[in-house]
Amino acid sequence: MSLLVFLLLIILVLVGVAFFTLLERKVLGYIQIRKGPNKVSLLGIFQPFSDAIKLFSKESVLPNLSNFIPYYFSPVFNLFLSLIIWIVIPYFSNLFSYNLGLMFFLCCASLNVYSIMIAGWSSNSNYALLGGLRSVAQTISYEVSLFIILLSFIILIGGYCLIDFYYLQYFGWYILLYFPLCLCLFSSFLADTNRTPFDFAEGESELVSGFNVEYSSGGFILIFLSEYSMILFMSLFSCIVFFGCDLFSIFFFMKMVFFSFLFIWVRGTLPRFRYDKLMYLAWKCYLPLSLNYLIFFVCYKLFIISMFIYCIKFS
Repeated sequence: MSLLVFLLLIILVLVGVAFFTLLERKVLGYIQIRKGPNKVSLLGIFQPFSDAIKLFSKESVLPNLSNFIPYYFSPVFNLFLSLIIWIVIPYFSNLFSYNLGLMFFLCCASLNVYSIMIAGWSSNSNYALLGGLRSVAQTISYEVSLFIILLSFIILIGGYCLIDFYYLQYFGWYILLYFPLCLCLFSSFLADTNRTPFDFAEGESELVSGFNVEYSSGGFILIFLSEYSMILFMSLFSCIVFFGCDLFSIFFFMKMVFFSFLFIWVRGTLPRFRYDKLMYLAWKCYLPLSLNYLIFFVCYKLFIISMFIYCIKFS
């Protein structure tokens, strides 16, 4: 039963990714004062499925000098990581054990770097290798601040279970108290998923196409699906951390769609950063801010515990 439900979850995530790509093309079209896809079916609704059929039917080109096994399996591993990470969401059932959900999320987010690095290295192309190295440096830099922010919330809620965010935000959202952390977390998610303005792994103007330059047909679409499923998951994760975890409310999913829309809005608005500014932002801005919040959360927790012990002692 668990396997069937997990397969159903994967299918629904992939369908959501398909319509998210349609939303992105529509929104970018209206930002640039054009229509976007509107020919296939009614208002272009079946455009993503048409694109998928076209991509899968294209010839798969294998570079002669590539290392075949890591080149072939790195997109599969990338998609596997971006889909299995969805089981950490608390579905209010006994389907999966998610008591260590935050820890599992951190492990999967860290492993994602290796698939991009191996994809760039195994292609045996200078452009792909440069794109992979830039992506690794960028992702590791922003994961430091991302992990410290999540460590702050682990200390605050006193556990690793995502369902605690539902109980502790029943009367008020964390975004009202920790708005700077929300901005840092959202920017770190942008950098972690290689999205504009942090899309240095796919810098078309200087790297042709980055680490995926040698991929076509199935390999390209697997990398594409993994990137967009991670965007949807990051939107859902941001809603859980800062807006509660009421999965039975349609309002929760409206907030998730809004976060997904922010990814598209940023892409249509901001130009690409300069690489030194990207690293400056990570190490000189986000890291000190997240460390200060971590120290604040630790002191706040110690104060609450000491006051609790004091009240028990003199009651």
